[in-house]
Amino acid sequence: MTDGIEDPGTTASVVLPAVVTRVTALADRLGVPQAEVFAIDRLSTACGVPPDVVRALLSGRDAGEPDVQARFLQRLDLLRRTRLKPNGRRYTQQEIADGAGMSRQQAGALINGDRRPTMEHCDALQRFFRVHAGFLTAEDPEALAGALQRTEQELLQRLADREREAAAADGDALERLLQNHGVRGIAWRAAQLPTDQHRDKVAEWLDMLLESVKRPEE
Repeated sequence: MTDGIEDPGTTASVVLPAVVTRVTALADRLGVPQAEVFAIDRLSTACGVPPDVVRALLSGRDAGEPDVQARFLQRLDLLRRTRLKPNGRRYTQQEIADGAGMSRQQAGALINGDRRPTMEHCDALQRFFRVHAGFLTAEDPEALAGALQRTEQELLQRLADREREAAAADGDALERLLQNHGVRGIAWRAAQLPTDQHRDKVAEWLDMLLESVKRPEE
């Protein structure tokens, strides 16, 4: 085999447990089932880590780490099985070679494990299969952490959308209240409330409404 990429080592990433904790908290806040965000097969397809290893890492267990060549072959095989052509068929070696800018002999040697990949080979194959940088080379904990970080970003976007929708709904309700009763009517009704806490809440709502309709300074 020719010289290829160097093994970055087998030190487990300390990032993974923190990401799992954050994703768990976000899912609970949004009411998303844990089984959805931590679906083993989905995460395996997203990061290239075998399902049994994903399960072990999520449980906090050391699943071991394959060498660079074994990791490359396993993930390239997963790409060939899961990133298919529009007609649902696998890409041929010739199609992979053409798309990655290498000869068919080079592609075949890499796929069959007869040639050790270089970083250039990995970059070209990742671009062809349209996966993120490092898909073919990242250690298992790092790869899984990356997939969960992308899940985290999706959950954060969902949370932001939900909060924005809630704020818009509150603003619409306040605007209707102002249109229906006017400032004096609202003030009179606030005075009838039993406690200062209730009256403070009305003031808070009005402040929100004023903030939402305030015109930018000229």
